[in-house]
Amino acid sequence: MKKEIAFIFDLDGVIVDTAKYHFLAWHNLATSLGFEFTEKHNELLKGVSRVKSLEILLNIGNIELTEDEKQSMLIKKNEEYLEYVHQMTSEEILPGVLHLLDFLDEHQIKYALGSASKNAPLILEKVGLLKRFTALVDGNDVSKAKPNPEVFLIAAQKLKTAPENCIVVEDAIAGVEAAKLAKMTCVGIGNQQILNKADVVFKDMTGFSLEFLKKLINN
Repeated sequence: MKKEIAFIFDLDGVIVDTAKYHFLAWHNLATSLGFEFTEKHNELLKGVSRVKSLEILLNIGNIELTEDEKQSMLIKKNEEYLEYVHQMTSEEILPGVLHLLDFLDEHQIKYALGSASKNAPLILEKVGLLKRFTALVDGNDVSKAKPNPEVFLIAAQKLKTAPENCIVVEDAIAGVEAAKLAKMTCVGIGNQQILNKADVVFKDMTGFSLEFLKKLINN
């Protein structure tokens, strides 16, 4: 008998790649403060909150700011990031995503978004995917960041599916850890060595073959 499964997707690095826009906004902020912010530096900000990211950036530039100045910088960075987001189109959906969503729709498998981004609804709307998701859990719904499993547990509730029947698709270590803490199956997207706690790892979203998906839903 088929198991009643549901999927929960992270957003950045899974559905779309907005990391490049975060990098551009942080890079421009660093330039305005008089120092260089590289892609290597940017690796330190992955999965980190906006406030913490600014602290890391200021540390790299060896710059001290007042709390008011920090708030001003955070607003400036977010406004620039949103300018990039507002220009997004369906062409920014990562390869393999639409194929997977079509398969889930065809087999009447529900899916939700589980992202820390408060801009998640806007991003999904811009790329034309907002109405396809059964449920949406974003940064406005959670108080604890990954690796805390809160975001995925709320998504499971909204999907009316037991956590052990949920399959999480994640590209970050903290997200994989959160999925496993929630007792969910986790498909990692990215580097096998980095995401080794995931149940299976694909290089990118095109890894979801028809054979793999059929095996998943018939288990």
